[in-house]
Amino acid sequence: MRIGELSHQSGVSRRALRYYEEQGLLVPQRGCNGYREYADDAALIVSQIQRLYLSGLNSEAIRRYLPCARGQTPQLEMCAELRAHLLSRAAALDDDAQTAARQRDVLLGHLA
Repeated sequence: MRIGELSHQSGVSRRALRYYEEQGLLVPQRGCNGYREYADDAALIVSQIQRLYLSGLNSEAIRRYLPCARGQTPQLEMCAELRAHLLSRAAALDDDAQTAARQRDVLLGHLA
């Protein structure tokens, strides 16, 4: 399928799809006319890329973990390494939330 069809199927802009290609996350073939041709499972891969971005991973981490995060649904079927990374990320977010709560309490204390 071409980029316009993938954009329509996935709900992701053409610009974002080209960005995913630049980052090495989505690799289309090129037709003899130079147009991008995406595989049938490209919409699923795009959905998985978006889920990983929403998890707080950057392009480099997604490129590293995407091969082990593939499944037949947008739900990620992940390898142990990706699971460990996401658990570590969740723990860091918990720490950040606790720090933010303490800072908020101090700030409100100054206003009291």
